[in-house]
Amino acid sequence: METETEDLKNKMVQALSEVIDPELKCDIINLGLVYGLSMDDHHCVTVQLTLTTMGCPLTEVLETMIERALMNLVEIEKVVVELVWNPAWNKNMMSDYAKLVLGVY
Repeated sequence: METETEDLKNKMVQALSEVIDPELKCDIINLGLVYGLSMDDHHCVTVQLTLTTMGCPLTEVLETMIERALMNLVEIEKVVVELVWNPAWNKNMMSDYAKLVLGVY
């Protein structure tokens, strides 16, 4: 069962790595925007997400993209995106790949 759970989590991370921030042109996983990912017994996935700035005009767009990406997985029945602001996002949360893509060192 633990292996199945780990496999599903890997599938979810892979799906979210295909969600590209329209402004930054990099995926939300490598940007370090996903703070948490969990699924309850009713197959509802909660994504704890932060944004690079408060009041980001793309909040709804990203939420829709996340929901679509995860709902493609047959194991998932519902997706909830929970915006979190603590800790505040900073460029150190980005992967080396994202830093390279964005020219941030």
